[in-house]
Amino acid sequence: MLWWRPPPRGTIREPASSGGTLMKVAEILKSKGRSVETIEVDATIAEAIGRLNGPPQIGALVVCDEHEQRPIVGTLTERDIIRGLGKYGAKLLTMQVTNVMSRNVPVCSPEDSITRLMQQMTSSRYRHLPVVDHGELAGLVSIGDVVKARIADMELETGLLRDLYIARG
Repeated sequence: MLWWRPPPRGTIREPASSGGTLMKVAEILKSKGRSVETIEVDATIAEAIGRLNGPPQIGALVVCDEHEQRPIVGTLTERDIIRGLGKYGAKLLTMQVTNVMSRNVPVCSPEDSITRLMQQMTSSRYRHLPVVDHGELAGLVSIGDVVKARIADMELETGLLRDLYIARG
């Protein structure tokens, strides 16, 4: 007999984290920090590669334009650079980041649930999302950060279930 049925297609079950609340993006930022590497729109790809190679070594930069009303104009990832190399070859290194950066990147809020974040990353096919809090850049979360948070949440749940099972004998 099947004791658990998966939710109907297209619906998302929100897993409960400790305390009966949903795990939020803010919890990821709390554990990893709010430091975000940014780069200006007029920087070259060579400069961006230097920033990505760190320290610390990172997979994405948030591209900003201080002259815009909304300063976040996109992201530049390792994947964007690889695509650019395929399209432009070695001359890409002297080009501006705006030539290959991802534009109209979805953002998330510290109050978004991890489940919503996973949905957003999956549907938009972005592995790095800027976190915006009251119009200000508050962090950057990667798919790796999300996986790490979910594993920690699942380990906690497993431990609680094990303790409950042992207590009931």
